[in-house]
Parts: sequence; structure tokens; C-alpha cells
Amino acid sequence: MEISWWLFVLASLLLIVTPGQDMLLVMSRSIGQGAGAGVASAAGVSVGLVGHTLLATLGLGAILQASEWLFLALKLAGAAYLVWLGIGLLRSGGADPALMAGERRPLWRLFLDGALSNVMNPKIAIFYFAFLPQFVMPGASRPTLSIFALGLCFAALTFLVKAPIGVLAGRLSSWLRARPAVLRTINRCSGLMLLVLGLRLAFERRG
Repeated sequence: MEISWWLFVLASLLLIVTPGQDMLLVMSRSIGQGAGAGVASAAGVSVGLVGHTLLATLGLGAILQASEWLFLALKLAGAAYLVWLGIGLLRSGGADPALMAGERRPLWRLFLDGALSNVMNPKIAIFYFAFLPQFVMPGASRPTLSIFALGLCFAALTFLVKAPIGVLAGRLSSWLRARPAVLRTINRCSGLMLLVLGLRLAFERRG
């Protein structure tokens, strides 16, 4: 596979550490429920990227660019899911006795939240389709295989960066849970940001 690996890894790491919906989701889950929740969310996000890798390899990015209705349907579904997650955080960030009592969501549910929030964002599919080929050498003998390998590498790098961030945020969870007012503020801010990201995705033009 003729790939510019060093350039790809550098560009990918810069993109991954940029705050966005995935980073926000991982940190909010870690702070609310501990390090394991953050790692599960990060794993879900990475699996979602593996899904986008398969879709990019099959050329869905080109299909989304060509089909206005398919793009719109997937975009609205992704936006609705982000809004739903945001509303959930806003509700838990209030005077919710279950949260204050330490109610925990199962890790598989957090994993699924991370995967779905990623898979249902058509911008990521198009990003993959536009981003990955830039690092395949001109005249590569197996460009499709190279794009697949790059996508898997991006997903792995995402987990390697976001899982430790989830662990670090999780270390603060006990301290925060002993301070409900601070936790409520963080959950409300995180929920509001997810709402804004969902609405932004819903009304964003294709560009």
C-alpha cells in the first residue's frame, strides 16, 4: 500500500484532538459515570468510524454527494439523535434524584450511543471520502485497499486519543458527584452544546 503514513498520522491527530461532538460525548459520559463509561463511549465512536471506513471504501461518500434526499434523510436522523442525547443530559443535569443516587447506564448502551452518534452523521461519510484519498500515493496499485487501511487507522487513532481522555475525565467523576451543583452545570452545558451541534447539523448546508 503506497500511503503517506507520517503525513496522515499527523493530520489525523490534529483533527481528532479538535473538540467536537464525539469528544464532548466521551467526556460527559466519563464525568457522569466514570472512566469505564468514557472508554466505552470512545470505543463506540471508533466502531462508528469503522462503519464509515466500510462506507467510504464502497463509495457511499460519492452517493451522498449525488443524492440530495439520501443526504438530507441521514443528516436529519443524525441531528435528531444528537438532540435526543442533549436533552438526556439536560434532564440528568437537573435535580434528578436518580443521577444523584448514582444510577448507572449499562456500558453497552454507552457504546451504542457513541457508535450511533457517529454513524448517523453524513458529514463524516463525506469527510472520509474526501480526506482519506489525499494520502494515497498517485498511481497506487490498490487504492481501494489503501483507503480501507487509512480508515481503520483513523478509527484506531481516535480510540487511542479519546479513551485516555475519557479515563482522565473519569478520575474527576467521584469529586464531581460529591458536588451536585458542579455536576449539574457540566451536564447542562454539555447537553446544551449537543443540542446546538444537532441543530447545526440539521440546518447546515452541504457545502
